[in-house]
Formats: sequence, C-alpha cells, structure tokens
Amino acid sequence: MTDDFFTDSQERLRDITDDDTRRREILEGNFAQKTETAVSRTIRPATEADIPCIMPVFDDAREKMQASGNWKQWTNGYPSVEAVQNDIRRDGGFVIEDDGKIVGYFAFLPSPEPTYKEIFGGQWLDDTRPYHVIHRMGGLHGTHGIFSSVMDFAFARDPNICIDTHRDNVIMQHNLAKHGFTYCGIIYLLSGDERLAYQKI
Repeated sequence: MTDDFFTDSQERLRDITDDDTRRREILEGNFAQKTETAVSRTIRPATEADIPCIMPVFDDAREKMQASGNWKQWTNGYPSVEAVQNDIRRDGGFVIEDDGKIVGYFAFLPSPEPTYKEIFGGQWLDDTRPYHVIHRMGGLHGTHGIFSSVMDFAFARDPNICIDTHRDNVIMQHNLAKHGFTYCGIIYLLSGDERLAYQKI
C-alpha cells in the first residue's frame, strides 16, 4: 500500500469525524434553542391591576377576527373595562401568563347564563345540570395554544361547558369542532344579536 492511500484514508476519517461533530453540535444547538424558547404557562385569577395588560389582548384578538373576515364581533368598545371588572367581581376573570407575562384572557363563569335560557333551531345536549360558560377569550399576537390551555383549565373544573360565538368567527368554530363541542342552536344576546351555541359534556 502506498503512502497516498494512508493519507487519503486519514483525510476521509477526519471528514467523517468532523461531520459527526457538526451533526452533534447541530443537534445540541437545536435542543438548546428549544429549551431556551420553551415557556412556562400558568393561568391565574385576574385582578384590576391586570386590566392595562388585558385590554391589548382584546385588541390583538379583534385584529385576528377581522383578518379572518369577522368584522361584526367585538365592536363598539367590547369587551370593555367594565366587562372585565364584572368578571373579576364574580371571581370569573382569568389571565394566561407565559413566563410571567400576560398573553391571554378569558371569563369562566358558572351557570345560569341568562341568554342561554332559550335556544332556537336546536337544543342543548343537557339543560338540566349546572355548567360553566366561557366568554371573552383571546390571546396576544404570536401566542399559540390559548384555546387548548383554556379547555384544559375549564374541563379540569367542570365537565359541562357551554360557549357561544359569532357566525363569522370561523376560527372559534374550527377550534370548537376540533375539541369535540357540539353545535346546539342559536341564542340571542341581550342586544338582540344572534350567536351560535355549543356544548360539550
């Protein structure tokens, strides 16, 4: 065997070793990146001191609705500061935090919901047992998994959940179907506006 053969073999071995090292560095780098970007999500009761951080959540959620063609929901200043204050007074206002930063909000309120007393074009899966209703759910731009986090929170506390949404809110309707909710019919808000009603037991 020639010296050239040994030289070529050693160079190929170094190339393989270098490739393995680069692959390991890439894998370790990806793992480090995932670790650095992982967030700690918590849900806690909202306070009035949180309201300045909650209102931008509604602004971002409204923009998402409009971007998907839903221009008729959350208009004329709704949800308002007063609505959040009322949720908090009823112990039903909750903020979602990622690493201590408020990124979402929702109301989780016990029955009865006055506008659910009558339903048209269908019927509730069960209108005899107590339930909880979810209102005013939203998240900041760039935040993911808000709906799933709210569902985990809600069903850990009550197996009977009702939600209503606007006919044009296709994003919410998609999430409701994805999480096993059943469309039950139409309810009317105190303003007279219709909403599509859903329930999951």
